[in-house]
Amino acid sequence: MRFCLAAIFTAFCLLPACARAETEKPCATVIHLDQPYTVCAFETGSNIRLWHTGPDAELFGQFDTLASHLAESGETLVFAMNAGMYHQDRRPVGLYIEDGEQTAALVTREGPGNFGMLPNGVFWVDANGAAHVTETLAYESLAPQARFATQSGPMLVIDGELHPRFNEDGPSRKRRNGVGVSADGQTVYFAISDVPVNFYSFATLFRDELGTPNALYLDGYVSKLYAPHLGRNETGLDMGPIIGVTMPQKPD
Repeated sequence: MRFCLAAIFTAFCLLPACARAETEKPCATVIHLDQPYTVCAFETGSNIRLWHTGPDAELFGQFDTLASHLAESGETLVFAMNAGMYHQDRRPVGLYIEDGEQTAALVTREGPGNFGMLPNGVFWVDANGAAHVTETLAYESLAPQARFATQSGPMLVIDGELHPRFNEDGPSRKRRNGVGVSADGQTVYFAISDVPVNFYSFATLFRDELGTPNALYLDGYVSKLYAPHLGRNETGLDMGPIIGVTMPQKPD
């Protein structure tokens, strides 16, 4: 049963109105099926963006590198996480669009690994800043003019239903991260598990707790979070695409 997340936090709120008020402190702990997750909520019109390489064509790779780059242009990175799967050379596996420029094509065929576990999907931001999660074939048919887009898989929730291949007792447990959009389209929820979980548990977080009719898996094992208000800046091997939210720097 879905319940009001605002009732269990004093410092944070994950409802749409609170997402507007808590842009600088957007993340909170959610306990679902006795497992802890960090969930970060933003109004859909927030400055949600994707980054892969800088002006010098060098991979950002780490949150610190991206945050320093943004600071040079007067922006503060308030939240970020890895934005989907990538090849060994850190190129995106599927569709990738950054600031209107497509650098990797949509992949519609079934394939190996989690990405190819159809249906998979696309998280994308339109020209008005509205965010969407759309199943891959539906995205292909829609052919939207996306400003930002990243393809990943599998879908976690499709039109209110869990991915058909998820099993409640699934033995594969990893740290996982994903994204979903509220039914009214007003709130984007990014979530990362703080312990290893299976696909079923992770998907029900989005369906049952967050109420997102469509949600997309971004990755597992390499999942990382940047949330400076929580003191979290997770490092490790270089990432491929990064998704995040920025704000203008406050004057000194």
